[in-house]
Amino acid sequence: MALAACLVLAGTGGALALAHPGGHPARTVAQRADAADPAADGLPHTAVEASDAAETCGKGWQHPRAGLQVFDVRNDTASAAEVHLTDSTGALLGEVDGLAPGTTRPIRVTLGRGTYTFRCLVEDTDAVTGPAVRISRGPARGGPAVLPVNTHDLIPVTLAYQKWVADGFGGVVARVDTLRDAVDRGDLAAARAAWLPAHLAFVRLGGAYGAFGDLGAAVDGTDAGLPGGPRDPDFTGFHRVEYGLWHGEPAKGLRGPADRLAADVRTLRTTWTDTRMDPLDLGLRTHEITEDSIQQDLTGRSDFGSGTSLASARAGLDGTAELVTLLRPLLTPRDTGLPRLDSGLRTAERDLDALASHGGWRAPAALPRADRERIDADFGDLAEQLAPVAVVFDVRRTS
Repeated sequence: MALAACLVLAGTGGALALAHPGGHPARTVAQRADAADPAADGLPHTAVEASDAAETCGKGWQHPRAGLQVFDVRNDTASAAEVHLTDSTGALLGEVDGLAPGTTRPIRVTLGRGTYTFRCLVEDTDAVTGPAVRISRGPARGGPAVLPVNTHDLIPVTLAYQKWVADGFGGVVARVDTLRDAVDRGDLAAARAAWLPAHLAFVRLGGAYGAFGDLGAAVDGTDAGLPGGPRDPDFTGFHRVEYGLWHGEPAKGLRGPADRLAADVRTLRTTWTDTRMDPLDLGLRTHEITEDSIQQDLTGRSDFGSGTSLASARAGLDGTAELVTLLRPLLTPRDTGLPRLDSGLRTAERDLDALASHGGWRAPAALPRADRERIDADFGDLAEQLAPVAVVFDVRRTS
């Protein structure tokens, strides 16, 4: 899961240089580290080798210096390679991932006084560590460095999160049953009142959505890609029921979708006990919940009549906060921007709660412009603060 190119870490004033192997950058990218012309960027460049031999891994670094600089890493082996630049603690300052044979890509990094090594991981060979290089003059501190995590670090967190989700399913099932029962007896006013609590209970489990698979999409998907739109027979789940409740569909027509929703949620609860989330997904999910809110809820794309997509965004913040809480012991020594992330979460929660307390939930388009811009800014800032979480928990090869 190679993620980012030169990703700016919140609160550090620097960048962890992560060169992306090509194609479109991952959504957590803050800026791409493009190949640099020494004459154009004005920075010192050092050409170094990617090698499967310890004595030549990082070869070419003969004049170590502190400060902002670029290492142009060339892979002269016959296989793809990863190259990591680490300090004496093993913390990662920069990397190139998926470096093809015969190609060169840059690592742009700020170094301070200390001891550094390149670590080369050529495909189908053991990892090797190149000679240590000592910088004895210049600023004491360089740019940010991240101590890598391994899968074993993440397994306890993943298990704790799975249990939290399993416990949350009880409330989801109960609320969906209330919604279904109201539809079955023809009380559409009660069904409309029951829809939002049921939906929000599910949205709060959002960090697990990637593990729910097709059944998760059936429960909380939209009509995107369906030729018939909201009237397409393959449109199911919460939003299918929402569309009918707020577009005058009679109870008779809604009984099938409501029953299907209740059945699917029960199946999810049952299958969840046998599901094993990939620990590598936790950091990415933490970031993607907010990204999905920006793309779907803040734009109103997830609104099928109830006008409550901002309530969904608020529930997503609860899911994000739970993941941050579980990851906090691992994040605290690795992300110096964590206090700013906490602040961003609180600000977004406070501003959405303030909107709800003054007239109830409204569709984004119905908000005054100042309120809409404030919420957009809150979530944009929060997404920026969450991006390093995805990078920190990108488990890297070590051997």
